[in-house]
Amino acid sequence: MKTMKRIALFAALALASSFAFAARCPKEMKVIDAALPMAKLSAAQASEVKKLRAEGEKLHKEGKHAGSAAALDKAKGILGIK
Repeated sequence: MKTMKRIALFAALALASSFAFAARCPKEMKVIDAALPMAKLSAAQASEVKKLRAEGEKLHKEGKHAGSAAALDKAKGILGIK
């Protein structure tokens, strides 16, 4: 019985973290979109931010929220956003 409780707890935690990432992605994309036009980046950096932003959106739409968050975090890092 303890095993079933642990499995249920793990599943609940995994689901909760997935929802947290899912809600976070669109907010992060808006932050990147707002910061990009004002950012002082090289052409290569701006291109990389746009690529990561697009990858984050694609992964979000596919339900791969952890990957989406990782890509968006990289884009924010290039932009200097914490």
